[in-house]
Parts: sequence; C-alpha cells; structure tokens
Amino acid sequence: MIDINGVSVPFIPASGIDSLRKPQKAIQSNPNGTAPFREIFEEELNRIKFSGHALNRMNSREISLNQSDIKRLEDAVNKAEGKNAKDSLVMMDEKAFIINIPNRTVVTLMTKDKLDDNIITKIDSAVFA
Repeated sequence: MIDINGVSVPFIPASGIDSLRKPQKAIQSNPNGTAPFREIFEEELNRIKFSGHALNRMNSREISLNQSDIKRLEDAVNKAEGKNAKDSLVMMDEKAFIINIPNRTVVTLMTKDKLDDNIITKIDSAVFA
C-alpha cells in the first residue's frame, strides 16, 4: 500500500500520487451562479405567512394584496420584531391585520368597516404601515 499524508491507500489515483498531495481548491458553494441554499432558506423563513383562518378571511371579505402590500407588511413585522412585540395589530390603508410576530404569521385580517365594535383584544402592540 502507498502512504499519502499518513494514510495508507490501496490504490494509485489515475492522476498520480502527487495530485493527492497538492492542496485542494475550495469547493464553490454555487457554481452555476444561484444563491446558496442557506441564503434561500433564510429568505423563506423571513417571509410573512398567512394562517388558514387568515386566508379564509381574505377570500370571504374579498381582500387582495399585491407585492407592495406584502413588502409593507414585512417591514411592519420587522419594526415590531425590533421592539420585541409578540402579537401586533398592523393597520395598512383600510385593512387591519393581527400578526403573530415571532412566527411572522398573519392570524386574521379585516377591513376597517368590519371591525367588531371597534375593539381589538389580545395584542401587545400596534404598527401603522
């Protein structure tokens, strides 16, 4: 057997023993120019999510959001997160969102005219987006 860097190997590589003794190049994390997995994973974790209840409310109340609205919500969540909020009321235009900040999840939403008795309970903060 041949000894390479203190390890006995039962073969000789086709490129020769010297090729194994050379320092190896660092493996590129994204050879095809795409974002590394960790970056994509972190981005997805930081996106705002909607609970099933919130999605039902959106459909039943005919509320639609565009990418700009989602970005504004994410910015509001980031601000609330910076203040250690847990459950926030986010007011945006004529819509109200109750968002669980640690999970970045919209729990429910409503239009301003559908606020029951104009009372919101079980929140610890409010953000105007």
